[in-house]
Amino acid sequence: MPPYDLDVEAAVKERYGEAAKAVEPALCCPVEYDPQFLKILPDEIVERDYGCGDPSAYVKEGETVLDLGSGGGKICYIASQIVGKKGRVIGVDTNTEMLGLANKYRDELAEKIGYGNVEFRYGKIQDLKLNLDLVNDYLKDNPISSAEDFANYESFVQKSKAENSLIESDSIDVILSNCVLNLVKPEFKEQMFEEMFRVLKRGGRVAISDIVADEDVPQHLQDDPELWSGCISGAFREDKFIEAFEKAGFYGMEIVKRDEKPWQTVEGIEFRSVTVVAYKGKQGECLERNQAVIYKGPWKKVLDDDGHMLERGARMAVCDKTFKIYGKEPYASQIELIEPLEEIALENAEEFDCKRTAKRHPRETKGMDYNLTAEGENCGIDGDCC
Repeated sequence: MPPYDLDVEAAVKERYGEAAKAVEPALCCPVEYDPQFLKILPDEIVERDYGCGDPSAYVKEGETVLDLGSGGGKICYIASQIVGKKGRVIGVDTNTEMLGLANKYRDELAEKIGYGNVEFRYGKIQDLKLNLDLVNDYLKDNPISSAEDFANYESFVQKSKAENSLIESDSIDVILSNCVLNLVKPEFKEQMFEEMFRVLKRGGRVAISDIVADEDVPQHLQDDPELWSGCISGAFREDKFIEAFEKAGFYGMEIVKRDEKPWQTVEGIEFRSVTVVAYKGKQGECLERNQAVIYKGPWKKVLDDDGHMLERGARMAVCDKTFKIYGKEPYASQIELIEPLEEIALENAEEFDCKRTAKRHPRETKGMDYNLTAEGENCGIDGDCC
């Protein structure tokens, strides 16, 4: 039986619907959260959280946060405290029981925190354009009993996605997800990554905790509904997980946490939790502004996601876009940025060939006519460098 013949969504919905009503320890890994953010949360939310990591640790003040598969709302309410009054948190889930649990304490927690900046929306994480509340409203008034009704429904869906998108494009600073991506059916996983990329702002990032496998999951395990809902059957192979971000257009993928010991081992295959951070923003034109970068090490050479080879200690030529990317996370601590002595205005900048790897002669950044002779500035406590 191929995996798409298994009713994955039904298996997941049933198990997590029950897990919203009573604690199911088999669905979660041991995770340590910052206790200061748990103090105000009701036991019901804390106990019925089924995650494998803490992606909220990568949220910053003032950001707009999207939590995919928000469940009972634990990560959303943690993020709410981190982003502060000027920030905003949106949780998306397709399980109505979990949404009910999350919304149950929404007003109470807003009062405790001092502001209400959290909302929960009914939708599928692989289709962040479709608002399922609007679908329900439509079907109440327009039940489907014929092919013509179904065609009208399809037209409504397309119009709804275009005019009333659940999550707007380029609207989110950071996307979080905690042990949910593996629950999505295989044929929708690529679309899920594309949707994450769509809704992120340029310069935004994702912080995803999920279960990965060290080997391909064989077909007979993929056909087991209990293992699907248990975060096993749909687990990405570890290296393929990173490749999925790259294929969607992200850059700077970094495994910021990887459990040494597997959470479960099934038929010799190890399943463990990882947390990956990735960024959006490498797309765009490449302009020559005579900028250079020096990779500080420790590796002799490194290759970035655009194919730029950086040699340790060498001045490498880069375009303006890449120069700006290297000045931010996750590269900034390893890269020395060298600005040209005379800035080239953007409107005067020519196209830079980003397909090549080339070293930048110092005279390109200083200027060919640069002829300064000067003593260095005083250094040291007594102003003596020698």
